[in-house]
Amino acid sequence: MSSSLLPITTERLRLRAHTAADAGWLQRVYGRPDVALYLLDEPWTAELAAVKVSERIARVDLDGESRGLALAVERDGEAIGDVVLWRTGPDARLAEIGWVLDPAHGGHGYAREAVSALLTLAFEHYGLHRVAAQMDARNTASARLAEAVGMRREAHLRANWWSKGEWTDTLIFGALLTDR
Repeated sequence: MSSSLLPITTERLRLRAHTAADAGWLQRVYGRPDVALYLLDEPWTAELAAVKVSERIARVDLDGESRGLALAVERDGEAIGDVVLWRTGPDARLAEIGWVLDPAHGGHGYAREAVSALLTLAFEHYGLHRVAAQMDARNTASARLAEAVGMRREAHLRANWWSKGEWTDTLIFGALLTDR
C-alpha cells in the first residue's frame, strides 16, 4: 500500500498505522476481561501488548511481506480501537477482517465507520474478491456490526472452537466484491 493512502480519514475518524506508543492503550483495551472473553488471547499483559504492537507495526500492506494491514482507529486524536485486514489462503483475493473497539466508545457508530472504511479499501484499492469475519457467536455486538456493514451471515459452527476452557460456537460472515 502506498504510504500516501495512510492515514485513512472518515467523517469522524482517522485510521493510521500503529506505532510503538500504541502498546499502552492496546494493553488497556485488550487487557479488559470483557473484551478478551471473545478473542483468542487471554487479557493482555504489558509484555504481551509490546509483542502484539510490534506485530501490528509490521502489518502495513496487504501486498507486502506481512500480507496484512493493521490500523489504529482515532477519534479527535485519541486511539479508540483497531481494525485488521489480512490475506488468507493461497488466493491473494481472499482476506479476513477483525476489529476491536474500546467499550468506553461503543454505541456511537465508530466501529461501523472504521470497518466500512477498511472494507472499502479492501475492495476498491486491493481488488479483493471476498472478505470474511469470524467471531465467537456470543459476541452479539460484533455480529450486529458485521451485518451493519453489509456482510452476510454464512455459517454458525456449533461447538467448533475450544476457547478458554470451553467449547464455543463460531459465526462466519462474508462480503463479496459483487455485493457492493
